[in-house]
Amino acid sequence: MNRFALLPLVLALGACVGSATPPRNVDNACAIIEERPYYLSAMQATEANWGVPVAVQMATIYHESSFVSNARTPRRYALGVIPAGRQSSAFGYSQALDGTWDEYRDDTGRRFARRTDISDATDFMGWYMNRSRERNGIALTDARNQYLAYHEGHRGYSRGTYRNKAWLMRVADRVEARAALYDRQLASCTATQG
Repeated sequence: MNRFALLPLVLALGACVGSATPPRNVDNACAIIEERPYYLSAMQATEANWGVPVAVQMATIYHESSFVSNARTPRRYALGVIPAGRQSSAFGYSQALDGTWDEYRDDTGRRFARRTDISDATDFMGWYMNRSRERNGIALTDARNQYLAYHEGHRGYSRGTYRNKAWLMRVADRVEARAALYDRQLASCTATQG
């Protein structure tokens, strides 16, 4: 088979896996799913499997990676100029840490899951947020507290480590507001589509 005949297939498959560039308008849920409909499919599958609303997933991804599939934490520098690694191992849409990602893959049997794949990243979020519900009693619809537990870890959340981080509390408030915004937008655009 001609290798150029395979090019459209390779490009289409690559589009489903992830994109290093975010959608053009990340402030509008309808624009996001119009540009990347496979995002909605992935998030709906996570909602069906784990119960985490699409809007909560979208708001968390917005604040974690801005919808950049290969997002990483900033680099650290010793003496201001010598590269000293990253701030953490957080990576991908969900900004999952290496150890937590490995735990997710072991627990779910998804050995080949990738943090740069939107379906895997949202499934991870569903798994993690369900653990937050089980361990800390946080409703799956509670974007603010789910985000705090997502950021601080289950033990950190239960100890209240976030209470001494005013900046994190502000971010969690923004996650909650964005989830509400996305929810309203999704209601309007899915009503016109279906």
